Amino acid sequence: MSEQPRAAIAALIRPLVEPHIEGLDVTWFESAEQAMEIADSVEIGWFDMYDKAKMAEIVTAATNLKWLNSIYAGIEHFPVDALKQRGTIVTNGTGINAIPIAEYVVMGMLAAAKRVDKLLESQARKEWLNGPPGNTELFESKILIIGYGAIGRQVAKALSGFDAEIIAVRRTPVSDGSAIGPDDWRPRLGEFDWVILAAPATAETQHMIGAEELAAMKDSAWLVNIARGSLVDQPALIAALENKAIGGAVLDTVSPEPLPADDPLWNAPNLFITSHMSGNATTRMFERAAQRFIGNLERYRKGEDMISVVDLDLGY
Repeated sequence: MSEQPRAAIAALIRPLVEPHIEGLDVTWFESAEQAMEIADSVEIGWFDMYDKAKMAEIVTAATNLKWLNSIYAGIEHFPVDALKQRGTIVTNGTGINAIPIAEYVVMGMLAAAKRVDKLLESQARKEWLNGPPGNTELFESKILIIGYGAIGRQVAKALSGFDAEIIAVRRTPVSDGSAIGPDDWRPRLGEFDWVILAAPATAETQHMIGAEELAAMKDSAWLVNIARGSLVDQPALIAALENKAIGGAVLDTVSPEPLPADDPLWNAPNLFITSHMSGNATTRMFERAAQRFIGNLERYRKGEDMISVVDLDLGY
């Protein structure tokens, strides 16, 4: 992890958390090496780093860890089997960045609907257009949100002002039809103008959008992925975009990240790639993370149920 992210965590998290941890033996680290030195003696650990491999090494070395806290929503980078074997409680950052992520979804959908890319291209050419490059309306469109956790719910809330018909996919369907089960969405793909992915990255969701699913979508429909790149079969998506099988795609997440400069995905038509910035496009991430940690710390000390506890078997 670079010096800048470590400094950001120290500068933003520490003053928010420190007044609330009186009576605890706390060690603050500013490097992976410092974290590794203390790992095996830690009961409560918050080891977030941009270097996921190094973070996994440190968590693996933390053999006495009873509670692992993370700002990240996904846990695929952690040694899950070791954490399960030790009985470690894991709390994650689900929902902390739901608001900026939802705003990114709306931004991407509006950019796609009005073809902001074409508008900016005309500006760069100093060309006055005679008509709009995009005339799609979000108003009264039909939207499928696959994954209805904190992010999916916030996306639905953000889109509610467009009077869109929103159908969610969740483990437990709702009798009024506003939410359908995980086995029910594929036959209905052809109904939707927008398909939004907000599900966790698990073995179950790996390449859940592939050639068959893309072929089942409307040829005018757009795919929006703010979950994980692994949810989409990217070669199949490139083929669908090139063949105009779907209207386009907005991808905040891809695989791998960062996407290599020679990856053919960059050149696919009708595609917006936003470099996995949605969750970081906020000034309040650390504030929200600190507040959640403080609340969970109080619950942990009292032996009460904690917020955002990960089911290590399900992976989220």
